[in-house]
Amino acid sequence: MLSPQVSTANGAIASRSMSSISRPTVLVIDDSPLMQEMIKRALAGSYHLLTASSATEALSLLAHQAVSIVLLDITMPDIDGYELCRTLRNLPQFQQLPVIMLTARDGVFDRVQARLAGATEYLTKPFDAANLHHTIERFIQSSTLA
Repeated sequence: MLSPQVSTANGAIASRSMSSISRPTVLVIDDSPLMQEMIKRALAGSYHLLTASSATEALSLLAHQAVSIVLLDITMPDIDGYELCRTLRNLPQFQQLPVIMLTARDGVFDRVQARLAGATEYLTKPFDAANLHHTIERFIQSSTLA
């Protein structure tokens, strides 16, 4: 049996196992390869993971993939996480998509800006893997009930 094929942001075709299809898809948007790897390790086995290093790459993935939840860093080149979150909230198909800001910024002003941009939740780095799992599950379950 052939595995379904998935287009990545750069246009490459990748095979995806049948087990990953039934798992919720988490899009990790962070320009740090190290942070992407840490998140992958923390979430491996529980979710189908997609990664993007920029807002442009993320929007391309979102246009071609069904995503259950987004983990979004604030500090990125070109378009920051606040602007990307506002962009997603202005697109009807993404207005209800849970967006969790996952960032090293831990100030009150940063949290307020994230809420104003439309973030669903705000977590700081370094993150606790169990807390990240719990938060993702909470929003995936609530979005499937709606």
